[in-house]
Amino acid sequence: MKIDIFPHIFPKPFYERMLQQSGRADYMQKRTRDIPVLTDLELRFRIMDRYPDYVQVLTLASPPLEAFGDPKTSPELARFANDGMAELVAKYPDRFPAFVASLPMNNIDATMEEVDRAITKLGARGVQIFSNVNGRPLDEPVFRPLFARMAHHDLPLWLHPARPNTMADYPVESKSRYEIWWVFGWPYETSAAMARIVFSGLFDEFPDLKIITHHCGAMVPTFEGRVGPGLDQLGARTPESEADLVKHSLKRKPGDYFRMFYGDTALFGAIAPLQAGVGYFGIDRVLFGTDMPFDPEKGEGFIRGTIRAVDALQIAPVDRAKLYEENARRLLKLPKK
Repeated sequence: MKIDIFPHIFPKPFYERMLQQSGRADYMQKRTRDIPVLTDLELRFRIMDRYPDYVQVLTLASPPLEAFGDPKTSPELARFANDGMAELVAKYPDRFPAFVASLPMNNIDATMEEVDRAITKLGARGVQIFSNVNGRPLDEPVFRPLFARMAHHDLPLWLHPARPNTMADYPVESKSRYEIWWVFGWPYETSAAMARIVFSGLFDEFPDLKIITHHCGAMVPTFEGRVGPGLDQLGARTPESEADLVKHSLKRKPGDYFRMFYGDTALFGAIAPLQAGVGYFGIDRVLFGTDMPFDPEKGEGFIRGTIRAVDALQIAPVDRAKLYEENARRLLKLPKK
């Protein structure tokens, strides 16, 4: 079986509610017209049927809830999203074995309530967060209780990048050009969030914390030398007057902590970086994920390309089975088939 742990969807009730709440309604309507499989279940099922034994653990498509809902409205949006996901899993268990909860991260009290509700009452197998919360880093103390709660539940957090085009390529500009904010900005966002999580000491405090990074750890596996030997020289490039910028209290070398993350296989079908990711994190820390339906074909391309890339890896059949199914079952605590 192939368990896709990072496809995206909009449950219909949530989507309709989102359009009522969001000032970006015109944009979201255009997006779903361009990518109908986000809301069209029959079309999604026809695509899935082309791949035997292929199932999806559902995650909400971006943007983050806090990007278009204020602290008063985002909790309701989260409930609509998670209720809709739970209904899909209950109605189509052979298609969707589980879902990942969405959170109103601009309202931390509501976030903590929704985490427990989604996991204990709706059966969510983890939560999705983004690399920043409306520009705020994840290592701010206000967000630490969320990581503590997920360590308590012993379920993973899905880390998805978030970077709008208003984060310009250069300080003298107001917006990013040529979609550099997405092509190169999103991998940087994920990598920067990983670094801030590492240096915040979260893995020292919660050594069994499970965080699945989208796109197989983004820049980290490729830049292993900078993450390892480079950060072993942390502070060498910083003047004494700015020592607070590199101050930390980690118990081990920084590079050791980056290997404690998990990665998915959503690399748009690219084989070499997937091989690097598997080599970096290890076979037990990479899970099959496709990023469906954000491919040029708007549905099937990333499934086909990711399967082709996984099948091209020079690994043993037992390890390929881990990537496709067994790691997901273990991490998400899914029942064995």
